[in-house]
Amino acid sequence: MTFVLVPGAWHLPSAFDLLRGELDRLGQPSLAVRLSTAGPEPRGGLREDAAAVRAAIEAVDGPVTVLAHSYGGIPVTEGAAGLANVERIIYLAAFVPDVGESMFTLLGLPDPAETDGLFPVNDDPRAQLYGDVPDEIAERAVRQLVVQRIQPWVDRVTQAAWHTVPTTYIVTDNDNSLSSELQERMAKHCDEVHHMPTSHSPFLSRPAELAALMTGKAGV
Repeated sequence: MTFVLVPGAWHLPSAFDLLRGELDRLGQPSLAVRLSTAGPEPRGGLREDAAAVRAAIEAVDGPVTVLAHSYGGIPVTEGAAGLANVERIIYLAAFVPDVGESMFTLLGLPDPAETDGLFPVNDDPRAQLYGDVPDEIAERAVRQLVVQRIQPWVDRVTQAAWHTVPTTYIVTDNDNSLSSELQERMAKHCDEVHHMPTSHSPFLSRPAELAALMTGKAGV
């Protein structure tokens, strides 16, 4: 089993370094996807991010479990559809859209008039994203945040992998970014639900616990 890890908005693949280290210790290979809409020079929209997810999965010779965090649930829902080697999707405090939905529609927001710009990080990302993360790790994570395009938050999903792929939702109960109430509503699309008493980023606050949960769900 290979774990394909897809980050949320403003995050680079390096956000998963601690989690990947724990997966290594469990003997499980992993890779983290770089989304084109986040970074020093962001480009594209949902289609480009979904294509990156799809390419990463297709590059694996064998079964895959996909972990989608936060916004990453949108391109995973689109990009993992129809791929025979995807055995499970784990939505971690993530958006779970159906066909025709977007991140904005799931949040109950109207589409903005301008979609070609950037969405700023909250004024206090430490509190929003990393509330229970140790100070040194949280400070490093804040320094590594990058700019994020608005376009993929507005783009509608055209196919939904969770209709045919087994799914697990992990609700982060003490989340200051994505409310647990909204997470639980979206989790109704999934086959099973687990809770972690963490902030939005358990891959930084409880990477060993998260890795154990992931491998258990993947049956390895």
